[in-house]
Amino acid sequence: MTATQSTPDGRADPMAGEICILGLGYVGLPLAVEFGRIRPVVGFDIDTGRIMELSQGFDRTGELDTAELAQARGLRLTSDLGEIAEATTYIVTVPTPIDQTRRPDLGPLLAATRTVGQVLKSGDTVIYESTVYPGATEEDCVPLLEALSGLRMNVDFGVGYSPERINPGDKTRRLPDIVKVTSGSSPEVAAQVDALYAQIVTAGTYRAESIRVAEAAKVIENSQRDINIALINELAMIFNRMDIDTEAVLRAAGTKWNFLNFRPGLVGGHCIGVDPYYLTHKAQQMGYHPEILLSGRRLNDGMGAYVAQQMIKAMLQRRVQVVDARVLVMGLTFKENCPDLRNTRVIDVITGLREFGVTVDVFDPCADPDEAMREYGIELVSAPGQGAYDGVVVAVGHAAFHALGAEGIRAFATPKGLVYDLKYVLPADQSDLRL
Repeated sequence: MTATQSTPDGRADPMAGEICILGLGYVGLPLAVEFGRIRPVVGFDIDTGRIMELSQGFDRTGELDTAELAQARGLRLTSDLGEIAEATTYIVTVPTPIDQTRRPDLGPLLAATRTVGQVLKSGDTVIYESTVYPGATEEDCVPLLEALSGLRMNVDFGVGYSPERINPGDKTRRLPDIVKVTSGSSPEVAAQVDALYAQIVTAGTYRAESIRVAEAAKVIENSQRDINIALINELAMIFNRMDIDTEAVLRAAGTKWNFLNFRPGLVGGHCIGVDPYYLTHKAQQMGYHPEILLSGRRLNDGMGAYVAQQMIKAMLQRRVQVVDARVLVMGLTFKENCPDLRNTRVIDVITGLREFGVTVDVFDPCADPDEAMREYGIELVSAPGQGAYDGVVVAVGHAAFHALGAEGIRAFATPKGLVYDLKYVLPADQSDLRL
């Protein structure tokens, strides 16, 4: 172990020594780069291909460019467990998905915890950023750290939790610009974790009263958004039946100072479409069956099927032969101007259309074709045919689609073809259907 400064309780000072970031995805890489600008950091990822790409200055997520990666002079990258053993602070930033039954999948989190447990030393600090249900850090991760290392929390090592707030694809609100919630397993650890993040977060930090409070704060951030979007989605369904344009209603209502600016749509991704299930899982374990949270999730999970059904209904009304019809779905990523395909609910639209015998082509200039094939078995089209489709669904609001305009998008459809705009990319009078 290299010599480091120590805190009054004998632990290594996380303000000194090397930091290890475990997981170099949308969350871990920006964190590693920000710390790497000012101090020694080792970025660890089990994906050797990812390490090779980053070593060559390429970030497949599109979050950082070559110049930004080069600015992190203190950052070194590895997939070798032996090369992280000298770190004094370990920050875990791995995904926390849900399984096919919509239950929390802590597999990646516990795997990363095992990795840390193998190299954890007396005096070290372990910080978790992955989204979890309240209690997971201390109830699921800490016992594993203690069992593997033979050490005890708050005696030999400290634990912190600082939930990630990265917004993939957002070039205006970057890591330093977003207030960072911090917490620790003791008042001393909490202060050190807070000071550590204060080195790179110019927007400031907020020290939560406990790890469980910080965990709960993170999981309700996206649960609140999920419920609000579910309300707007339900309103859109109602207004569609009334032949009222939802966007027009929202614009009018938005003139009131305290009206929340949400829009209808597909709710996917690694946060909003996942996090509520972490909270409801824990609530059910405690004997409480959530009503509003699960109701919002059910509604949002059903939006893809609703869109497909609306498209089929409109095609039938226009006397378009549905079986063997061709529909172009524009966009596969879970949000605009971002290559992230995790938990995209566009797949539900595609599945719903295919169930009616429709042939679906998918076009997304932001998505990685290999990842689309690997994750969803979808072969992206590189250039949609002009006048080739009985229907076009604008599922994601990429800037490239906005640039095409109404004329460019409608050019993909046959004369009788329908354009269904889910993201208000087109003016109301230029689309046949809208949410």
